[in-house]
Amino acid sequence: MAASELYTKFARVWIPDPEEVWKSAELLKDYKPGDKVLLLRLEEGKELEYRLDPKTKELPHLRNPDILVGENDLTALSYLHEPAVLHNLRVRFIDSKLIYTYCGIVLVAINPYEQLPIYGEDIINAYSGQNMGDMDPHIFAVAEEAYKQMARDERNQSIIVSGESGAGKTVSAKYAMRYFATVSGSASEANVEEKVLASNPIMESIGNAKTTRNDNSSRFGKYIEIGFDKRYRIIGANMRTYLLEKSRVVFQAEEERNYHIFYQLCASAKLPEFKMLRLGNANNFHYTKQGGSPVIEGVDDTKEMAHTRQACTLLGISESYQMGIFRILAGILHLGNVAFTSRDSDSCTIPPKHEPLSIFSDLMGVDYEEMCHWLCHRKLATATETYIKPISKLQATNARDALAKHIYAKLFSWIVDHVNQALHSAVKQHSFIGVLDIYGFETFEINSFEQFCINYANEKLQQQFNMHVFKLEQEEYMKEQIPWTLIDFYDNQPCINLIESKLGILDLLDEECKMPKGTDDTWAQKLYNTHLNKCALFEKPRLSNKAFIIQHFADKVEYQCEGFLEKNKDTVFEEQIKVLKSSKFKMLPELFQDDEKAISPTSATSSGRTPLTRTPAKPPKGRPGQTAKEHKKTVGHQFRNSLHLLMETLNATTPHYVRCIKPNDFKFPFTFDEKRAVQQLRACGVLETIRISAAGFPSRWTYQEFFSRYRVLMKQKDVLSDRKQTCKNVLEKLILDKDKYQFGKTKIFFRAGQVAYLEKLRADKLRAACIRIQKTIRGWLLRKKYLRMRKAAITVQRHVRGYQARCYAKFLRRTKAATIIQKYWRMYIVRKRYKIRRSATIVLQSYLRGYLARNRYHKMLREHKAVIIQKWVRGWLARMHYRRSMQAIIYLQCCFRRMMAKRELKKLKIEARSVERYKKLHIGMENKIMQLQRKVDEQNKDYKCLMEKLTNLEGIYTSETEKLRSDLERLQLSEEEAKVATGRVLSLQEEIAKLRKDLEQTQSEKKSIEERADKYKQETEQLVSSLKEENTLLKQEKETLNHLIVEQAKEMTETMEKKLVEETKQLELDLNDERLRYQNLLNEFSRLEERYDDLKEEMTLMVNVPKPGHKRTDSTHSSNESEYTFSSEIAETEDMPLRTEEPSEKKVPLDMSLFLKLQKRVTELEQEKQVMQDELDRKEEQVLRSKAKEEERPQIRGAELEYESLKRQELESENKKLKNELNELRKALSEKSAPEVTAPGAPAYRVLMEQLTSVSEELDVRKEEVLILRSQLVSQKEAIQPKNTMTDSTILLEDVQKMKDKGEIAQAYIGLKETNRLPAMDCHELNEDGELWLVYEGLKQANRLLESQLQSQKRSHENEAEALRGEIQSLKEENNRQQQLLAQNLQLPPEARIEASLQHEITRLTNENLDLMEQLEKQDKTVRKLKKQLKVFAKKIGELEVGQMENISPGQIIDEPIRPVNIPRKEKDFQGMLEYKKEDEQKLVKNLILELKPRGVAVNLIPGLPAYILFMCVRHADYLNDDQKVRSLLTSTINSIKKVLKKRGDDFETVSFWLSNTCRFLHCLKQYSGEEGFMKHNTSRQNEHCLTNFDLAEYRQVLSDLAIQIYQQLVRVLENILQPMIVSGMLEHETIQGVSGVKPTGLRKRTSSIADEGTYTLDSILRQLNSFHSVLCQHGMDPELIKQVVKQMFYIVGAVTLNNLLLRKDMCSWSKGMQIRYNVSQLEEWLRDKNLMNSGAKETLEPLIQAAQLLQVKKKTDDDAEAICSMCSALTTAQIVKVLNLYTPVNEFEERVSVSFIRTIQMRLRDRKDSPQLLMDAKHIFPVTFPFNPSSLALETIQIPASLGLGFISRV
Repeated sequence: MAASELYTKFARVWIPDPEEVWKSAELLKDYKPGDKVLLLRLEEGKELEYRLDPKTKELPHLRNPDILVGENDLTALSYLHEPAVLHNLRVRFIDSKLIYTYCGIVLVAINPYEQLPIYGEDIINAYSGQNMGDMDPHIFAVAEEAYKQMARDERNQSIIVSGESGAGKTVSAKYAMRYFATVSGSASEANVEEKVLASNPIMESIGNAKTTRNDNSSRFGKYIEIGFDKRYRIIGANMRTYLLEKSRVVFQAEEERNYHIFYQLCASAKLPEFKMLRLGNANNFHYTKQGGSPVIEGVDDTKEMAHTRQACTLLGISESYQMGIFRILAGILHLGNVAFTSRDSDSCTIPPKHEPLSIFSDLMGVDYEEMCHWLCHRKLATATETYIKPISKLQATNARDALAKHIYAKLFSWIVDHVNQALHSAVKQHSFIGVLDIYGFETFEINSFEQFCINYANEKLQQQFNMHVFKLEQEEYMKEQIPWTLIDFYDNQPCINLIESKLGILDLLDEECKMPKGTDDTWAQKLYNTHLNKCALFEKPRLSNKAFIIQHFADKVEYQCEGFLEKNKDTVFEEQIKVLKSSKFKMLPELFQDDEKAISPTSATSSGRTPLTRTPAKPPKGRPGQTAKEHKKTVGHQFRNSLHLLMETLNATTPHYVRCIKPNDFKFPFTFDEKRAVQQLRACGVLETIRISAAGFPSRWTYQEFFSRYRVLMKQKDVLSDRKQTCKNVLEKLILDKDKYQFGKTKIFFRAGQVAYLEKLRADKLRAACIRIQKTIRGWLLRKKYLRMRKAAITVQRHVRGYQARCYAKFLRRTKAATIIQKYWRMYIVRKRYKIRRSATIVLQSYLRGYLARNRYHKMLREHKAVIIQKWVRGWLARMHYRRSMQAIIYLQCCFRRMMAKRELKKLKIEARSVERYKKLHIGMENKIMQLQRKVDEQNKDYKCLMEKLTNLEGIYTSETEKLRSDLERLQLSEEEAKVATGRVLSLQEEIAKLRKDLEQTQSEKKSIEERADKYKQETEQLVSSLKEENTLLKQEKETLNHLIVEQAKEMTETMEKKLVEETKQLELDLNDERLRYQNLLNEFSRLEERYDDLKEEMTLMVNVPKPGHKRTDSTHSSNESEYTFSSEIAETEDMPLRTEEPSEKKVPLDMSLFLKLQKRVTELEQEKQVMQDELDRKEEQVLRSKAKEEERPQIRGAELEYESLKRQELESENKKLKNELNELRKALSEKSAPEVTAPGAPAYRVLMEQLTSVSEELDVRKEEVLILRSQLVSQKEAIQPKNTMTDSTILLEDVQKMKDKGEIAQAYIGLKETNRLPAMDCHELNEDGELWLVYEGLKQANRLLESQLQSQKRSHENEAEALRGEIQSLKEENNRQQQLLAQNLQLPPEARIEASLQHEITRLTNENLDLMEQLEKQDKTVRKLKKQLKVFAKKIGELEVGQMENISPGQIIDEPIRPVNIPRKEKDFQGMLEYKKEDEQKLVKNLILELKPRGVAVNLIPGLPAYILFMCVRHADYLNDDQKVRSLLTSTINSIKKVLKKRGDDFETVSFWLSNTCRFLHCLKQYSGEEGFMKHNTSRQNEHCLTNFDLAEYRQVLSDLAIQIYQQLVRVLENILQPMIVSGMLEHETIQGVSGVKPTGLRKRTSSIADEGTYTLDSILRQLNSFHSVLCQHGMDPELIKQVVKQMFYIVGAVTLNNLLLRKDMCSWSKGMQIRYNVSQLEEWLRDKNLMNSGAKETLEPLIQAAQLLQVKKKTDDDAEAICSMCSALTTAQIVKVLNLYTPVNEFEERVSVSFIRTIQMRLRDRKDSPQLLMDAKHIFPVTFPFNPSSLALETIQIPASLGLGFISRV
């Protein structure tokens, strides 16, 4: 078909555009040959006329069908041209967020400027072992292809990574190296892969810098060779560097930085170790502040410095060397701050004591004056003399910068050498993979010498790339036997010749450098004279005489000649170098050693090639004759030699290409600049690859793929049995031009555009078929719709008529009912009215009669009260009259008595006068008068007293009088009130008369009130009726509220139940997580144990060479003993101490677990020693204090003190010895690595064995002391003399009472025993009858008994008191907690209060249950213990009875009467035990475990027979009470099973067989353990077979762990078997033929979706599953364990399938989703057939099912997004978005998922908290459990077949 025929109406084309480079347009009419204009419509709707070139008449490029857009391989596109490539890359990058794309053999990587989650270990594992075309493009796919080809072809490989600065070259190279390090691992324990990766931070810090295009731009090229051994494990690496950008050390452009290391140093200047460097802010140094951008956003230079130092340490660069590096770097910074001042135009000077130069000299260890002199002068040597010349300021500045660059370059080379030295391996290198991180083609506004070298290198690499692509094309054509026609491709050899040939640019440059007065201008003139107008690739700019233009393969580049000569010479003053060489700083002269004298272990590779030379500056002079020769090695010359060496290396390897593209210059994430992308695509050779491919037959299909894809274009008669002939026949009909295709052996080759034409034919055919199908289906749908509508109308009519009839009948019923209701209602109204009137009349009568009776009662009450008032008033008046009369009488009496007293007084006065007369008469009576006077005085005193009393009485009388007066006034007032009351009575009588009048008025008003009452009653009745209605409504509301409360209670109950279920599930998940962690640790332990065994075997082979006379160890103590032998290791050291005394050659190699336990034991013993030492010190102090008392008893106490001192010295010496041994052990451990510690013959091993010996000796000493203490009372007769006992008993009692503990008593006893020991005869001589001694012993025993009873009672009392206190405290806490809860509950709302109370009750009940369970367990243990004791006693009693029967004499038996008894013959009753001899144990293990073939056992014998046999042997050892035999048998069994699994661990049947038997053995140990929980399923006979003497719970745990390890090994075997089948059977194979068509593929061919011979299908997977299931059932595995295995298998199938689906764009289509769902349904059917639907296996496929549904659902509207979010609950957000991004239509009628829809999904899922991980963990193993499964098989019925070779054991 002619190409012009494709330009029809609606065909889409690409037209050039100045902004977007290429624009898409659509033809509005067909193109006819001869047309000069094409009428087009752009995508935005604008129409235009596109004029064709009148000269070439080339039509615009056709656009590929939408089905081909977004392909993984650009060569899969039908139309191969620049716009198609650009559009495909843009769609993948912008829409699908895919950064990798294949272009034939090239991987195109676009920098996303964003961290993507596609580089984790799960992705590495997914790509490991896969073919390059089977997965989506990735850097890991390229690395895997290189690794696989190296192993398959045994040829070295290279990965060439190129691109612009900022395109991501360094990151891509790092990921490739990380892939190798992860996949291959290292051949030794030195972690070489970590060192290879650790070299990246170092090289980035000293070789990377920030540029305007990239924040981490590599400013040097590097080629890293990663070496592998014969097993293809990393053994080392070697790095070659070239063309370091030294000019950056002294100059940076705007917005750029110097190398990272300088800024890291400045950021870390405050660290203590960096203070000596005297650094500061980066802006303080000339070499770091020129760019004006000292900080990179998002980068912490301090942390980066720590990473750099950590990497240096990992690579073996010591701290001293690191500080030396930092000193040199700091010196460079200070050197940049050195300033010069001009003296004149030809000389300059440095200011005196210049601080930067002084710091530089101190750091470098050079003389300040000497350095200052040679910075301002230079030495010139002529033929006759040498003289020193000053230099100008400009020259001095340039010399300073040249020196700084030279130092940095030398330091860079030194670091690279040391990195190579660290990565060097002593093992011979078998092959290598080289990773070349090289700068891409560069063109700037000003291009200089560096750009010239870079572009020269890219020319060489492009030539090699073109040749390789051309070679691959040729090989493909020859392989398929296609007629070979020479493809014309661009050859850039002329450009290379222009640069490197004789009289080329580099040759002329070197020649000009040799000229004494050569300049850039003279060199430019030579270039013009030599090449201008003679070479088409060389041009001269029009406006410049100092530049030239070279036409490179990518573009024209203009180079400025200025600086070429200086950069090529790289001149450094020799005198300055000599000053540095004389430095006292030892590291600095190392940098300037001659290349011949430099010592580096990586100076030559293992293959003998000379390493790639770096870019050193001019080397220092060594010998005078050598100087001229070395000066000829210019930078250009060195670079050319390095490049030639690099090309030789690459040509000797198989190259793999990675082209990195920079999408924009602004570092915006996922932003695509078409102009920049096209420039880079042209520069990196991608378009050249496309052009070479398009020149031949770019599209290639296998015959089967072509047939499957274009079967729709064939008729039935065209289809033949021979697919190849069928395809030929069809193609001859479809494409008439036979030059457009070629038939190969296995493929059909098409010219460009032919696949698009075939796709157009296929789409037209499918579209016509779709139209016909739609027409038929739509007609059928409309007919079905009409019939449904007719049937619905008839149904509606029938229902309407019935409804009308029912309504009429209902009307008649209601009319009749209304009449009856009216009749009864009217009767009810009349009767109710009568009742109301009657009740109202009765009420009025009752109220009236009551009113009259009350009035009568009140009248009588008033009269009665008036009589009472009159009675009281009259009595009061009579009493008042009586009182007044009495007062008057008393007053009269007083007056009379006063008058009589006055008369008496007068008489007395008269008598007194008569006394005075008598005095005159009787003078002699003076004495008597005096006496009388005294009497008078006394009487006066008495009088005064009486007067005082009288006065008081008068006061009392006056007060009483006042009281009486007040009472009188009060009575007068009362009288007046009585009068007033009488008046009130009169007024009340008047009021009564008025009330009578009022009563009459009230009666008149009563009638009116009754009328009002009737009216009110009616209103009240109405109100009551309304209230009743309201009451009914309230009742209804109450019922609704009650209903709501009930519903809420139900909801609360349901929520509580849900919460309980959720909490239960969470607990189950936590339990599973904990179990998974434990089993992972067990798996890791198993792996380490295997590694330990392997290393031990290797060490045995390497170290323990068999010597003459060497005694082999027994096989039972082989090196395969695991940690589970710990129960016997320590016990053996305790019970058999003689073993430890054997020579070290005979000892068993020690396990690391035992070593750790011994080390712990040593620590404990040391602590005990310290405690005992403290105790001895304390006792010594007590002894010193009690010396005065002990002097009285020197003989007794002297021995004790002597013993204590000896004991203390002995313990001190033992303590020192133990400390020394522990120090030796620690020292040995620190000096040796872990695998060498336990190697026999190693120092640590010997120290460990000596430590074991010392520990056993220490244990023996402790045992002896315990035995001595126990035998103290028994041997006391021999220790003490009876005589001394009798005489010194009180002294001994005092001493004993002073001793505080048993240790003191024991020591005292030993001292007495040593000093007072006498022969036994002396005791008998002193006390022949022994009564005295017996009395003394009795008293002592009684005292001890009483003391022990007292102590026990005291302890019990204290324990009870403590328990009661604890109980009181707990009750208090419980009470406080209950009060707090109550207070909290009262604050909560009612609903929350109920929930809280329920939760509290549940918690309380749970705690009580746990307590009860603990008590029950304790009681069970006690019962079991008592049962075992009972059995033991019963057994002993039986033995004693048998012994008594044997002791009866024969005569006694004869005397007894013998009765005739019938004795039936009885078969032997077996006890279910097997007896074997101890020496036959190894034979038993060997025949039953090591040499047993599972296949024969599984077919012919009962399942689990080895487990039953082993348990029956254990039962017999338990019956014999032989703990050594039990321990030895169990240990040998466990180790032998491990041996078998290690030897045949890849055989599924073997692993399954021993998993089943291990579980059965574990169940037997549980079933017959004697524990009640396990015994309830047993028969009575089985309960009799329980173990009687030993509790093997610890060994049950060991067996459980062993079963877990076997299960994990079984899962790994399953995974290895299923892994190759899953992707092919679940994804690639078309189970439903014809559903999915094969899309066109590129050069990276994928596995065919059509089942060829040798490929796996779904049936293969099902057959394998059947095989697994049958083997598991044959071996008698527990059903629950089979379910767990099946669940794990289905998880592996689902995880691997989903992971491949997420990494394969070609599999994400609607048809593939249907295939996956069908395959999953077949797996579910298999589960149903095997009755395994409840195993949880189906749930593990849920993520895969949802992914398949996601491929099939509609993906357009917001409702679709909501449905997807609710449907895909088992998928993470990253997985959903990834599937939507990868969704690819297989046919044209399918639509892609829009970007807006994907964003909608992301917005809806942003709150979902799930893992950000993209892939499922296919290595995940679910935690396994072993539910108890008792056996119904009786042990005594088991027969041992002769085929097992166990004739040496017998049934018991």
